[in-house]
Amino acid sequence: MNIVVTGGTGFIGRALCAALFHGGHSVSILTRNAGQVFHQPGVSVNPVQWNGRDTGPWERALEGTDAVINLAGAPIADERWTDARKQLLFDSRVLVTRLLIGAMSRRLSKPPVLINASGIGCYGASDDRRLDEGAPRGQGFLPDLCLAWEAEALRAAEFGTRVVLLRTGMVLEQDGGALAKMVLPFKLYAGGPIMPGTQWVSWIHRRDQIGLIQWALANNHVRGPLNAVAPEAVTMRDFCLRLGRALHRPSWFPVPEFVLKLALGELGSLMITGQRVVPKKAIDEGYVFQHATLDSALQALFPETIVVGRAA
Repeated sequence: MNIVVTGGTGFIGRALCAALFHGGHSVSILTRNAGQVFHQPGVSVNPVQWNGRDTGPWERALEGTDAVINLAGAPIADERWTDARKQLLFDSRVLVTRLLIGAMSRRLSKPPVLINASGIGCYGASDDRRLDEGAPRGQGFLPDLCLAWEAEALRAAEFGTRVVLLRTGMVLEQDGGALAKMVLPFKLYAGGPIMPGTQWVSWIHRRDQIGLIQWALANNHVRGPLNAVAPEAVTMRDFCLRLGRALHRPSWFPVPEFVLKLALGELGSLMITGQRVVPKKAIDEGYVFQHATLDSALQALFPETIVVGRAA
């Protein structure tokens, strides 16, 4: 397949583009800085310059392409949610997707499939209920952002493109994302759960994140919302206990709620709540997870950890 990717230089995008290339696909990355396109031995991708704001020659990359994967968006949890940061989060998702769908609509040969990133934040803070793809959206900034983002992507269905909305949870891998930030305190014997500890963590190993994208590309019956989480959601306390065991470190230094709220404001409130999300559509329609349990994922991530401290 000829595949166009936005967000191809990010934590998920880099690994995805490499996997697509090794799978025999031709990959073009829409990027603001062609110099940021990763250089990996044995991997060749085509960088296409764009700024994410304006139409231009980059649109020609969409002509005759077999699929578009839109992963563009500034990181949600990297900074405090000031008004300016919220605007950046909105613009980098909603406006970029609007620009992309407009360009797709003008092609003589429309891309048959669009896989568009989204997040389980669309469900809002929840209790112990299991949330599948049919669950109602929540209230607040993040659900509103996801709704607007998905609405832009769904415009592609109006001209016949199959649209998959990839609602992603916490993606686990050592070289980025939330896990990389959590590991350092544990290695310093200062790891522990974000309180209250009872909030649910819906996670997915990056291999399965990429696997779900590849599966959705290959299966024409997959469309609409698709929860990109593993079958086993866990509480924050359980997640940190298991992470501590995997790293042979204690999980004993909890992060109080008021500290996060004081330091991060509204973003801190997000981190002390969670959602118990289930990948119902993926399971019902035949996707087989490589890492369905957290223990399996952590074992794959930390297979050779040296025991230098007490386990939790």
